[in-house]
Parts: sequence; C-alpha cells; structure tokens
Amino acid sequence: MKTQEVGLVYNGKRVNLTLKVCNAFERFSGLMFTRRKNAKALLFDFKKPVRIAIHSFFVFFPFLAIWVDADGKIIELKAVRKFRPYILPKKAFCKLIEIPVNEKYRKVTKLLVGN
Repeated sequence: MKTQEVGLVYNGKRVNLTLKVCNAFERFSGLMFTRRKNAKALLFDFKKPVRIAIHSFFVFFPFLAIWVDADGKIIELKAVRKFRPYILPKKAFCKLIEIPVNEKYRKVTKLLVGN
C-alpha cells in the first residue's frame, strides 16, 4: 500500500494527513463497500487537471471530498452524504482527497467543517 503525506491549509487551518494513494482499480472503487470503522483517507492523483463527477453509491457513511489544484491549493470541500448520485466540483482539479467521517479522522473533519 503506497501512502503520501499531505499538508492542507483551509480557512487558515493547517491539517497534515497520511493518505492512501489509489491505483487504477482503487480510483474506480474509492470508498465503496468499505466499513466506516476501517476506511482510510484516499488520494486520487491525476496527471493533468480534470473536472469529473464523483458519486457515493455503495458508500454507507458520509465522507469529505476535497478537490485540490496543481499548486496544492484547496479548490472546494464538500461533506458528501451516502448514496448521492452526482457530485461535481465547480472547477477542474488535479487531486481528489476523500476523508471518511469516522473516529480515526474525527479531529480532521471537525477542524475542516465543524460538527
């Protein structure tokens, strides 16, 4: 399992995360069919800017979706509820981070979006 350390700044708040880097198959599946308790934060890294929609079908818990540009700046952050068919960011992005809302990432999610 390949991981990457990422530092994010959002509204003046700094968060450091260890993310699981997704391969081609994991890009397709993401958090689908994982258990909330065991879910890890994921990094989807694209070679060039893209603007693609995601969904939360078969994700049985909420998660944070964070879209990041080529300079490492957060473009958009959304709390995604389970079984949503279409989530599209407003701008193109180079990286997508999915952080499950679970006990392991409770402090991170609270810092980024509050309760």
